[in-house]
Amino acid sequence: MHVQPKTVAGIKIPDSTIARQATELLREHGTEFLYNHSIRTFLFASLNGEQKKIPYDPELLYVSSAFHDLGLTPHYSSPDKRFEIDGANAARDFLRSHGLPPQVLQLVWDAVALHTSPGIAEHKEAEVALLNYGVALDVVGRGYEHLSESHREDIIKQYPRTDFKKTIIPTFFEGFKHKTDTTFGNMNADICAFMIPDFQRKNFCDFILQSPWSE
Repeated sequence: MHVQPKTVAGIKIPDSTIARQATELLREHGTEFLYNHSIRTFLFASLNGEQKKIPYDPELLYVSSAFHDLGLTPHYSSPDKRFEIDGANAARDFLRSHGLPPQVLQLVWDAVALHTSPGIAEHKEAEVALLNYGVALDVVGRGYEHLSESHREDIIKQYPRTDFKKTIIPTFFEGFKHKTDTTFGNMNADICAFMIPDFQRKNFCDFILQSPWSE
């Protein structure tokens, strides 16, 4: 098992009871692949916060990072909700069990639920915006040019990508192949189109034209 270092790329890894328990849940219900992706996401998000001097709560950002893809896992996956919502609900339940206040629960819920929503997440609270940034940097390389080579090498050494580009698409798909309707209106439909031959996307214009209004 990977031993969590105290500091990576100058970023301190949260080591509170809540952070440790979130790590344990990620390790228990996720895979090594998702674990590495989630911690890289936290580190990239934190570096961006430090570079831009954005005040943020490291513990809440860490918990959000740990839970952001847990909705893809069998333990947390629902039959009918977007995987982001499953992860957000799990994070909220986890923090509620620690007695945290409603505004904190909502903040982390938003961060996880909106992590695949560019154009929205970056305009919300710091933790929400930073998580979205960290995810996008790891998955599609957004902001790569702002990541120093030394930080990049330090992070990848501790949390290797392990053929990430080829593995992440089927990993996403595995998490919602049983509920492809949840991908309507979001980027996950692209995953279904990539993985399913002749995948028929739902079309918003069809919904408009087929509405029950008589005119």
